[in-house]
Amino acid sequence: MIIEGEKTGLIIGAAIEVHRNLGPGLLESTYEECLIYELNKLGLSTQRQLELPIIYKGKALESKYRLDILVDNQIIIELKSCKRLEPIHEAQILTYLKMANLSLGLLINFNVQLLKDGIKRLAN
Repeated sequence: MIIEGEKTGLIIGAAIEVHRNLGPGLLESTYEECLIYELNKLGLSTQRQLELPIIYKGKALESKYRLDILVDNQIIIELKSCKRLEPIHEAQILTYLKMANLSLGLLINFNVQLLKDGIKRLAN
């Protein structure tokens, strides 16, 4: 069994592999598909574009949020391909974590020269 810290290391390593092969400047969907490939190759369970219901005053609404990637039903990965990460991006993944009742998320911006500069680990 892989512990949470090791999983985040595997996820970050897979993201670095994708970035090393593709570089910056592509669409989020391209990075998402390639990252899913790498994560599955490592034996991690992934769900892509997973719908998360909006619960308002105890009622599930028709609109839904979509998580980019959920790994092993534990870690949310939110992907970006933008000039720089903004506070709203962090707020987005923190909201997802609260709504999904999960504790750990990774915000990854692939539109950087060094991927380590585009990764943020967030906890609920």
